[in-house]
Amino acid sequence: MEITKEDITEKLISTGLNWRVNSEPLQTVSGILIPDRIALVREDTKKVLGIHSESYVPYQNDELLELLHRIGNSTGLSVHTGGSFQNGEKVWFQLKSSDLKLGNDTIKGYISGFNSFDGKCALSFGNSTVTVSCMNTFWRGYREVNNKIRHSALMIPKIEEILSRIDVVLKEEQTMFQEITRMNETRLSPEILELMTKRFFEIGVEDRLDSPDLSTRKSNQLWRFNYDMGIEIAQKGENLFGLFSGITRYSTHSMKKEGNSESKMFGKTGNLERKIYSELVEMV
Repeated sequence: MEITKEDITEKLISTGLNWRVNSEPLQTVSGILIPDRIALVREDTKKVLGIHSESYVPYQNDELLELLHRIGNSTGLSVHTGGSFQNGEKVWFQLKSSDLKLGNDTIKGYISGFNSFDGKCALSFGNSTVTVSCMNTFWRGYREVNNKIRHSALMIPKIEEILSRIDVVLKEEQTMFQEITRMNETRLSPEILELMTKRFFEIGVEDRLDSPDLSTRKSNQLWRFNYDMGIEIAQKGENLFGLFSGITRYSTHSMKKEGNSESKMFGKTGNLERKIYSELVEMV
């Protein structure tokens, strides 16, 4: 079905995203222009959402929604929900795809799109299994999706290239669900739990998790990690998927409370999660 401007405007209004940003030059109070710097200013509120170099190209809300609509048209999926955080600095939309039932648990599937105007994340879209409802789930969903594109003059052709093979995204979701199913069917041993805990906290394989040489901060982190792990294993069972769910629960809900920065949330931590996920998949 052809996407009309009226369709896009209606969805932008319903999600509170019917606004654009303008690029404005920066200058001092005395009127001196600051070279190679622009401010992204929200049209309706006049709020500055980010300061960037002149090469930074914003991706507007209507462009992101049109991108998700195009994915929906080629896959048969519809836009499920969307919104923004921090007065519009970060924006997201989600298309609803398939769900996976694992006993009493349901793994929800989405094709999600994430964007920011503050420069703290790239334009990104792809498969995710988290319903975005707060900043923590925004970062978790952002970590999950594979396609990330920097805000530059080259972003449009890169987007078109990814869209040309969007069917791969849905195939990747089915592959991921198959992997999760196998992980759910594989028992978690104490040895694997200890190994992956050490992987996540970058503790030496030969070192003890209860070593008196660990710092107080690291010991507190391990306590909270084990607490989150216990909740997920109680819900999902003593299997490899319960283990991975415990890791993502900790990284999503507990790490920031311990003083970790956003850059760690979606940079180093995201890489660690992907490596651990790959290792667990290899075990099944």
